[in-house]
Amino acid sequence: MRVIGHGTVALVLTLLTQLGGIAWLFALGFRRRLLVFVVAYAALWGGAQVAAPAFGRVPLPCGGEVLRAQSPVYCLLMRNFVTPEMLAVARDAAERVAADHPGTVTLLLDGGFPFLDGMPLVPHLSHDDGEKLDFAFYYTDARGYAAGKTASPLGYFAFERGKTETCPALWPSLRWDMAWFQPLVRDLQLEPERTGLLITLLLQDARVGKVFVEPPLIDRLDVAGEKLRFQGCRAARHDDHIHVQL
Repeated sequence: MRVIGHGTVALVLTLLTQLGGIAWLFALGFRRRLLVFVVAYAALWGGAQVAAPAFGRVPLPCGGEVLRAQSPVYCLLMRNFVTPEMLAVARDAAERVAADHPGTVTLLLDGGFPFLDGMPLVPHLSHDDGEKLDFAFYYTDARGYAAGKTASPLGYFAFERGKTETCPALWPSLRWDMAWFQPLVRDLQLEPERTGLLITLLLQDARVGKVFVEPPLIDRLDVAGEKLRFQGCRAARHDDHIHVQL
């Protein structure tokens, strides 16, 4: 049972962080297991920052006034790696939005792992090659644009539901409503001007191949383009974030 338990922990850490399972298995040989795990993970994390560029991946910024990760968690879990081209796409779009709307902060969600093509980020069906990246929506509160804030503490799962559901009930499907998570969603409203501008800029970028947004939001934000797609009824909802791929 202990073998199964440690194997499960290593598997979960691998699915979440790619390298965490290695740190856990290494730590099993020591009495102060948790401390050794933290040290080993920190060493692997630091090594990934240095080694990833040799494998065609670079880390997205964890901090910044114009472009940064929505939460340090994405950086800590090593889910903030993309190709240099995708980083340039994100930086260019964020700078354009900030130029039109000074003080705007563009927040990034899941990118990819630092190494190996073909290993997707759970629960995404893709995000397996550094060429996919999720952007958070912009939001407003009672005072106007809420810089650096999202309705969800994770950036995901604050769904902008329309009057009608895009898809019929299907199984299997990743279109979870995440009802248990909804009490954690803050009372912020989608900011349409900045969000629509970001989508438009991404659609106009020749380096971008596809942008996934839920159809009711496409109409609501009045955006259009041949690269703008619906991800399908079995994939995760995209009325809580913007998915972009090269």
